[in-house]
Amino acid sequence: MGRWRSHAFAIAVLLAVAGCAGDGTTDPPDGANNVQVGADMDNTLFEDSLGLLSNGAGQFLFAGVTNQPLTRRALIHFDVAASQLPSGATVDSATLTLNMSRTIGGPTAVRLHRVTAAWGEEGSDAPGAEGPGTTALTGDATWLHTFLNASLWTTPGGDFAQSASASTTVQVAGSYSWSSTTMAADVQSWFDAPAGNFGWILVGDESSPITAKRFDSRENNVAGNRPVLTVYFTRP
Repeated sequence: MGRWRSHAFAIAVLLAVAGCAGDGTTDPPDGANNVQVGADMDNTLFEDSLGLLSNGAGQFLFAGVTNQPLTRRALIHFDVAASQLPSGATVDSATLTLNMSRTIGGPTAVRLHRVTAAWGEEGSDAPGAEGPGTTALTGDATWLHTFLNASLWTTPGGDFAQSASASTTVQVAGSYSWSSTTMAADVQSWFDAPAGNFGWILVGDESSPITAKRFDSRENNVAGNRPVLTVYFTRP
């Protein structure tokens, strides 16, 4: 009987050390907890004095200045509250990964800013390479509107925090990532208070023409090129 008790005690200690849950599963090691979240909305703001252009269902997003020159800014949103993050989780870091598929200029810094107003994505879908955009549909975000015909940005071109959450130099076509402690704080706030989640806006180099970059959107035909937000977290 004494030997049986010793054996049972040893098993209990091993289970406790392994962090075994009641359903027989074990938690990942510290630092290995992460979820990948796909964008649930994205759109491009096309500089336009009438605010009638958009590309809600297009395959591409744009940031920077064209050769006309006209400014482009890309909106992107991730519903982190609906992701697999466990209740009470602490966000340790966050990384946004985008695929840049076309460029008309050299290396430029592309900044990520937290958006401060709700905005819309509808079924507008520009043809071809999509650079000029297309006629916005009711509810689309445009250069002037958060939702076409319903509400306006306070400032044309979007309302967003002046300080960038992150910045990355984008040059040739390929995959690029943005990550910072400020981004982690953004994601934590969106997880804790979903009503304040309006996503980020990508702002390229707007100091001169021919700086625009084209990124693949959540509707892109190549699933592996769509936007991904990777969130690393600590369990409560």
